[in-house]
Amino acid sequence: MSDAIHNEVLALLDDVLSLDGRALGFSADTPLLGELPELDSMAVIAVIHEIEARFGIEVPDDEVDGNSFATVGTVVDFVTRLSARQRG
Repeated sequence: MSDAIHNEVLALLDDVLSLDGRALGFSADTPLLGELPELDSMAVIAVIHEIEARFGIEVPDDEVDGNSFATVGTVVDFVTRLSARQRG
C-alpha cells in the first residue's frame, strides 16, 4: 500500500466529510461505511468525485460497491487498483 496514496486518501476523506483533522489519525483498518456517520450514500458520491479529481482517474460505475468503502485500507486499495489500471 502506497503511503502517498494512503495519506492523500486520509486528506481527501477529511476534506470531503468535514472531519476537522479526525481522518488524519485513521489507520488502514479504520471502518468507514456504516461506522462513520459522516459517510452516507451522498457522501460516497462526493468522495468518488474527489478521488477522480485528485488522482486523475475515472471511477466506472460498475467498480463502485460498499466493499470499496468499508475501511480506509479498502479505499486505498480501490484507488491504487484504478490508478494502476488506467496508467497501464
